[in-house]
Amino acid sequence: MAIDGETTQTQAAAPENNNNINENAPNNYKVTVVGSGNWGSVAAKLIASNTLKLYFFHDEVRMWVFEETLANGAKLSEVINQTNENVKYLPGVKLGKNVVADPDLEHAVRDANMLVFVTPHQFMEGICKRLIGKIKNDAEAISLIKGMEVKMEGPCVISTLISEQLGINCCVLMGANIANEIAVEKFSEATVGYRGNKEIADRWVQLFNHPYFMVSAVQDVEGVELCGTLKNVVAIAAGFVDGLEMGNNTKAAIMRIGLREMRAFSKLLFSSVEDSTFFESCGVADIITTCLGGRNRKCAEAFARHGGKRTFDELEAEMLQGQKLQGVSTAKEVYEVLRHRGWLELFPLFSTVHEICSGHLPPSAIVEYSEHTPKFSLVQGSAQFY
Repeated sequence: MAIDGETTQTQAAAPENNNNINENAPNNYKVTVVGSGNWGSVAAKLIASNTLKLYFFHDEVRMWVFEETLANGAKLSEVINQTNENVKYLPGVKLGKNVVADPDLEHAVRDANMLVFVTPHQFMEGICKRLIGKIKNDAEAISLIKGMEVKMEGPCVISTLISEQLGINCCVLMGANIANEIAVEKFSEATVGYRGNKEIADRWVQLFNHPYFMVSAVQDVEGVELCGTLKNVVAIAAGFVDGLEMGNNTKAAIMRIGLREMRAFSKLLFSSVEDSTFFESCGVADIITTCLGGRNRKCAEAFARHGGKRTFDELEAEMLQGQKLQGVSTAKEVYEVLRHRGWLELFPLFSTVHEICSGHLPPSAIVEYSEHTPKFSLVQGSAQFY
């Protein structure tokens, strides 16, 4: 089903039946969520509800918890299992009785053949190294992580990092998904990006799909993932606009230019990226919701209100209760790619966001970049320079 009544050639809405699942293998698929922050806890809630309803999934959902000691001295994983609630990152929301918090990473993934990765992207390389040789041979993965790794040989999206480190296929799920709204079952959408196996994509769709969380699939992993990654950089820019009280016209302009740079950057890195992907939930919808709400916009607004005098590290610690910003680190990573490839002048918004975050420009520079005309255009799906 699609709200707008349209379905693109590469898009498939949530399956209406279970015909694509191996019906001779009851309880064949066991799920572990690797991560237990705000979004990780919501993902576990979504998944746990469906594993109880769909016979081809094992009921229990393991959730790896990076162990923390709470103010009262209790261990976070123990409190989650006692109360069925992540009291630190998602207070007031029951996860489902079949969610089991596990502070032992290797134990949490040992029996799973469906791995859901949802941690801050800067921790993923270390997590993958710990999991080498520790997961099942038939495991499939999906990444809900926004971000990229920048290596000497070039940028590496997280799904590729997972695939290369662990030797498994990795899809992605991105979209206009403010976690706290989904936690209380307000309607939203998401996009699964997959490479070639439609049956696996359908399985992920069925694991996540709900009447209040409508999931579709497109055959474009890199496009979906880069949308989810780059929109946080645009959200930082939108937050600067809000902090400086520049108004809605300015913010709309920043969002439009940001979407244009997202599209150009993605297609320069991966020629396979589809234009249509930017019209999915992972694209324009995610830009809108992240620039209107979300932690990146919120902290960037505070940064601008303080005239750039307080660091993002300070604001993150004060405002996010242990959650991590993604936009600032992603802006740095994108900047490194642009600088290394000589593309800085082609992406004035992305470049300026990093320069402001790093203290080299004042927040007001977010609109001054427009003096420089971007030197790219996208013609018939490929990047052309002029």
